[in-house]
Amino acid sequence: MLTRAAARGDRLAAPRILRSEARAVLDALGVRLEAGSAVRLGADGGGAGTLVVANHISWLDVVALLAVEPVCVLAKREVGQWPVIGALARRAGTRFIDRGGSPRELPAVVAQLACGLRAGTSIAVFPQATTWCSAAAGRFRRAAFQAAADAGAPVRPVTVAYREGGAATTAAAFLGAEDFTTSLRRVAAARDLTVRITAHPPLWGTDRRALAAAAHRSVTGAARTPPTAGRGPLRPVRPTSIA
Repeated sequence: MLTRAAARGDRLAAPRILRSEARAVLDALGVRLEAGSAVRLGADGGGAGTLVVANHISWLDVVALLAVEPVCVLAKREVGQWPVIGALARRAGTRFIDRGGSPRELPAVVAQLACGLRAGTSIAVFPQATTWCSAAAGRFRRAAFQAAADAGAPVRPVTVAYREGGAATTAAAFLGAEDFTTSLRRVAAARDLTVRITAHPPLWGTDRRALAAAAHRSVTGAARTPPTAGRGPLRPVRPTSIA
Protein backbone atom coordinates (compact mmCIF):
# COMPACT_ATOMS: atom_id res chain seq x y z
CA MET A 1 0.00 0.00 0.00
CA LEU A 2 2.78 2.45 0.90
CA THR A 3 4.64 1.49 -2.27
CA ARG A 4 1.56 2.10 -4.40
CA ALA A 5 1.10 5.54 -2.87
CA ALA A 6 4.73 6.43 -3.52
CA ALA A 7 4.35 5.33 -7.14
CA ARG A 8 1.81 8.08 -7.74
CA GLY A 9 4.66 10.57 -7.79
CA ASP A 10 3.80 14.27 -7.85
CA ARG A 11 0.11 13.48 -8.40
CA LEU A 12 0.00 12.54 -4.74
CA ALA A 13 -0.09 16.25 -3.87
CA ALA A 14 -3.63 16.55 -5.27
CA PRO A 15 -5.87 16.90 -2.17
CA ARG A 16 -8.36 14.24 -3.19
CA ILE A 17 -5.64 11.70 -3.96
CA LEU A 18 -3.63 12.55 -0.85
CA ARG A 19 -6.64 12.13 1.44
CA SER A 20 -7.55 8.85 -0.23
CA GLU A 21 -4.03 7.47 0.03
CA ALA A 22 -3.66 8.54 3.66
CA ARG A 23 -6.86 6.71 4.53
CA ALA A 24 -5.68 3.69 2.56
CA VAL A 25 -2.44 3.63 4.58
CA LEU A 26 -4.42 3.64 7.82
CA ASP A 27 -6.59 0.81 6.49
CA ALA A 28 -3.54 -1.20 5.47
CA LEU A 29 -2.13 -0.85 8.99
CA GLY A 30 -5.45 -1.82 10.54
CA VAL A 31 -5.88 1.62 12.12
CA ARG A 32 -9.43 2.98 12.32
CA LEU A 33 -9.90 6.73 11.90
CA GLU A 34 -12.55 8.47 13.97
CA ALA A 35 -13.25 11.70 12.12
CA GLY A 36 -16.24 13.54 10.72
CA SER A 37 -16.24 13.37 6.93
CA ALA A 38 -17.76 16.87 6.48
CA VAL A 39 -15.49 18.75 8.91
CA ARG A 40 -12.49 20.74 7.72
CA LEU A 41 -9.34 21.54 9.66
CA GLY A 42 -9.01 24.84 7.85
CA ALA A 43 -11.01 27.80 9.16
CA ASP A 44 -12.37 30.90 7.45
CA GLY A 45 -9.29 33.05 7.61
CA GLY A 46 -10.45 35.75 5.24
CA GLY A 47 -8.02 34.59 2.56
CA ALA A 48 -5.27 33.48 4.93
CA GLY A 49 -4.50 29.83 5.56
CA THR A 50 -4.98 28.15 8.93
CA LEU A 51 -2.21 27.23 11.35
CA VAL A 52 -3.22 23.75 12.53
CA VAL A 53 -1.50 22.93 15.84
CA ALA A 54 -1.68 19.42 17.27
CA ASN A 55 -0.13 17.38 20.04
CA HIS A 56 2.51 14.96 18.82
CA ILE A 57 2.53 11.26 19.68
CA SER A 58 3.59 9.39 16.57
CA TRP A 59 4.67 9.58 12.94
CA LEU A 60 1.15 8.27 12.39
CA ASP A 61 -0.23 11.67 13.47
CA VAL A 62 0.68 13.13 10.08
CA VAL A 63 -1.07 10.33 8.19
CA ALA A 64 -4.20 10.78 10.32
CA LEU A 65 -4.31 14.55 9.77
CA LEU A 66 -3.88 14.12 6.01
CA ALA A 67 -6.66 11.54 6.03
CA VAL A 68 -8.99 14.18 7.47
CA GLU A 69 -7.86 17.09 5.30
CA PRO A 70 -4.66 17.50 3.28
CA VAL A 71 -2.64 20.40 4.64
CA CYS A 72 1.01 21.33 4.35
CA VAL A 73 2.91 19.77 7.27
CA LEU A 74 5.99 21.11 9.01
CA ALA A 75 8.16 18.15 10.03
CA LYS A 76 11.67 17.46 11.26
CA ARG A 77 14.23 16.89 8.53
CA GLU A 78 14.78 13.24 9.50
CA VAL A 79 11.27 12.33 8.34
CA GLY A 80 12.26 13.14 4.78
CA GLN A 81 14.90 10.37 4.95
CA TRP A 82 12.56 7.61 6.10
CA PRO A 83 11.86 4.84 3.57
CA VAL A 84 8.63 5.35 1.61
CA ILE A 85 7.12 7.67 4.24
CA GLY A 86 9.80 10.25 3.47
CA ALA A 87 9.04 10.13 -0.24
CA LEU A 88 5.33 10.49 0.42
CA ALA A 89 5.93 13.43 2.74
CA ARG A 90 8.07 15.26 0.17
CA ARG A 91 5.57 14.74 -2.61
CA ALA A 92 2.74 15.89 -0.37
CA GLY A 93 4.46 19.26 0.05
CA THR A 94 5.83 18.75 3.57
CA ARG A 95 8.21 21.46 4.75
CA PHE A 96 11.24 20.12 6.61
CA ILE A 97 13.16 21.91 9.34
CA ASP A 98 16.24 21.08 11.39
CA ARG A 99 15.03 20.73 14.99
CA GLY A 100 18.60 20.98 16.21
CA GLY A 101 19.46 24.00 14.13
CA SER A 102 20.76 27.33 15.38
CA PRO A 103 18.22 29.59 17.14
CA ARG A 104 19.32 32.29 14.73
CA GLU A 105 17.58 30.35 11.95
CA LEU A 106 14.23 30.50 13.73
CA PRO A 107 13.15 33.97 12.50
CA ALA A 108 13.57 32.79 8.91
CA VAL A 109 11.42 29.72 9.58
CA VAL A 110 8.73 31.89 11.19
CA ALA A 111 8.83 34.28 8.22
CA GLN A 112 8.40 31.38 5.78
CA LEU A 113 5.43 30.07 7.76
CA ALA A 114 3.82 33.51 7.83
CA CYS A 115 4.36 33.88 4.08
CA GLY A 116 2.65 30.55 3.42
CA LEU A 117 -0.28 31.41 5.66
CA ARG A 118 -0.74 34.81 3.97
CA ALA A 119 -0.81 33.03 0.62
CA GLY A 120 -3.75 30.93 1.80
CA THR A 121 -1.88 27.71 2.60
CA SER A 122 -3.01 25.84 5.70
CA ILE A 123 -0.01 24.48 7.60
CA ALA A 124 0.04 21.83 10.34
CA VAL A 125 2.72 22.03 13.02
CA PHE A 126 3.49 20.11 16.20
CA PRO A 127 4.50 22.84 18.68
CA GLN A 128 5.63 20.31 21.31
CA ALA A 129 8.62 19.85 18.95
CA THR A 130 8.95 16.16 19.83
CA THR A 131 6.71 13.17 20.47
CA TRP A 132 5.10 12.36 23.83
CA CYS A 133 3.03 9.47 25.16
CA SER A 134 -0.08 11.60 25.70
CA ALA A 135 -1.65 14.88 24.66
CA ALA A 136 -1.23 16.36 28.14
CA ALA A 137 2.58 16.14 28.16
CA GLY A 138 4.94 18.75 26.74
CA ARG A 139 4.51 22.49 26.53
CA PHE A 140 3.73 24.31 23.29
CA ARG A 141 6.63 26.31 21.89
CA ARG A 142 5.56 29.74 20.70
CA ALA A 143 7.45 30.37 17.45
CA ALA A 144 4.81 29.00 15.08
CA PHE A 145 2.13 31.08 16.80
CA GLN A 146 4.13 34.20 15.96
CA ALA A 147 3.73 33.28 12.29
CA ALA A 148 -0.06 33.12 12.69
CA ALA A 149 -0.08 36.46 14.50
CA ASP A 150 2.07 38.07 11.80
CA ALA A 151 -0.14 36.70 9.02
CA GLY A 152 -3.44 37.47 10.73
CA ALA A 153 -4.27 33.78 10.34
CA PRO A 154 -6.53 31.63 12.53
CA VAL A 155 -5.08 28.92 14.74
CA ARG A 156 -6.91 25.57 14.84
CA PRO A 157 -6.06 23.45 17.89
CA VAL A 158 -6.36 19.72 17.21
CA THR A 159 -6.15 16.78 19.61
CA VAL A 160 -4.72 13.46 18.40
CA ALA A 161 -5.53 10.43 20.59
CA TYR A 162 -5.01 6.69 20.21
CA ARG A 163 -7.02 3.84 21.67
CA GLU A 164 -6.56 0.08 21.45
CA GLY A 165 -9.54 -2.12 22.18
CA GLY A 166 -11.37 0.92 23.52
CA ALA A 167 -8.66 1.87 26.06
CA ALA A 168 -5.96 4.53 25.89
CA THR A 169 -2.73 3.10 24.48
CA THR A 170 0.90 3.99 23.78
CA ALA A 171 1.15 1.47 20.92
CA ALA A 172 1.50 4.25 18.36
CA ALA A 173 3.94 6.35 20.40
CA PHE A 174 7.27 6.99 18.69
CA LEU A 175 9.74 7.85 21.42
CA GLY A 176 13.42 8.04 22.24
CA ALA A 177 15.92 6.29 19.99
CA GLU A 178 13.38 3.90 18.50
CA ASP A 179 13.71 3.42 14.75
CA PHE A 180 10.86 3.84 12.30
CA THR A 181 10.73 0.18 11.25
CA THR A 182 10.28 -1.03 14.84
CA SER A 183 7.49 1.48 15.42
CA LEU A 184 5.80 0.54 12.15
CA ARG A 185 5.79 -3.14 13.08
CA ARG A 186 4.30 -2.41 16.50
CA VAL A 187 1.51 -0.32 14.95
CA ALA A 188 0.75 -3.04 12.42
CA ALA A 189 0.66 -5.67 15.18
CA ALA A 190 -1.74 -3.68 17.38
CA ARG A 191 -5.29 -4.98 17.52
CA ASP A 192 -8.27 -2.65 17.17
CA LEU A 193 -6.11 0.49 17.08
CA THR A 194 -8.05 3.72 16.62
CA VAL A 195 -6.82 7.26 16.05
CA ARG A 196 -9.25 10.01 16.93
CA ILE A 197 -8.85 13.55 15.59
CA THR A 198 -10.75 16.30 17.40
CA ALA A 199 -10.65 19.86 16.09
CA HIS A 200 -11.38 22.66 18.55
CA PRO A 201 -12.66 26.22 17.89
CA PRO A 202 -10.26 28.40 15.89
CA LEU A 203 -8.39 31.20 17.67
CA TRP A 204 -7.22 34.61 16.52
CA GLY A 205 -4.81 36.92 18.29
CA THR A 206 -1.68 39.03 18.11
CA ASP A 207 0.10 37.70 21.20
CA ARG A 208 1.94 34.45 20.58
CA ARG A 209 2.10 33.64 24.30
CA ALA A 210 -1.66 33.91 24.67
CA LEU A 211 -2.26 31.94 21.47
CA ALA A 212 0.08 29.13 22.54
CA ALA A 213 -1.45 28.94 26.02
CA ALA A 214 -5.03 28.90 24.73
CA ALA A 215 -4.24 26.30 22.08
CA HIS A 216 -2.53 24.09 24.67
CA ARG A 217 -5.58 24.29 26.94
CA SER A 218 -7.86 23.31 24.07
CA VAL A 219 -5.69 20.40 22.97
CA THR A 220 -5.23 19.00 26.46
CA GLY A 221 -8.86 19.55 27.40
CA ALA A 222 -7.98 21.85 30.30
CA ALA A 223 -10.34 24.52 29.00
CA ARG A 224 -12.98 24.68 26.27
CA THR A 225 -13.39 28.45 26.06
CA PRO A 226 -10.13 30.40 25.82
CA PRO A 227 -9.94 33.70 27.71
CA THR A 228 -9.01 37.10 26.39
CA ALA A 229 -5.31 37.67 27.03
CA GLY A 230 -2.27 39.55 25.84
CA ARG A 231 -2.21 42.49 23.46
CA GLY A 232 -4.92 41.10 21.21
CA PRO A 233 -8.12 39.23 22.18
CA LEU A 234 -8.50 35.55 21.37
CA ARG A 235 -11.88 35.04 19.77
CA PRO A 236 -13.43 31.56 19.92
CA VAL A 237 -15.95 30.73 17.19
CA ARG A 238 -18.53 27.99 16.79
CA PRO A 239 -17.03 24.71 18.11
CA THR A 240 -16.12 22.11 15.53
CA SER A 241 -15.68 18.51 16.60
CA ILE A 242 -14.35 15.64 14.56
CA ALA A 243 -15.72 12.62 16.30
